[in-house]
Amino acid sequence: MKSTQAKLITVRGRVQGVGFRYFVQNEAARLGLTGNVRNCPDSTVEIVAEGNARAIADLIEQVKQGPRLARVERVDAVDIPVAGTYGSFSIEGW
Repeated sequence: MKSTQAKLITVRGRVQGVGFRYFVQNEAARLGLTGNVRNCPDSTVEIVAEGNARAIADLIEQVKQGPRLARVERVDAVDIPVAGTYGSFSIEGW
C-alpha cells in the first residue's frame, strides 16, 4: 500500500498574475497529485497537495522554480491531515 501524504504549501514572491496557478495545476496533474491551488489576498499562492510523498517533494521543487514570469522568494510546506476528498487537482477562485 502506498502511503498518501498531504501538505499545505505557501508560495511568496511575484506569484500572482504570472500564470502560477496554471503552472502548479499542470505540474501536480503530471505528478498524479490531487488538491487545489488558489491566490490569497496577501499576494501569496496557497497549494493543498495530496498524494505520494515523492511526488509532493517533486512538486515543491518545481514550485520553487515557478513559471518563467514568476519570481519565487519563499516556499513553506507543512504537513496537514489527508482529506481524501479531492478527485483531481483544481484551481480555486473562479
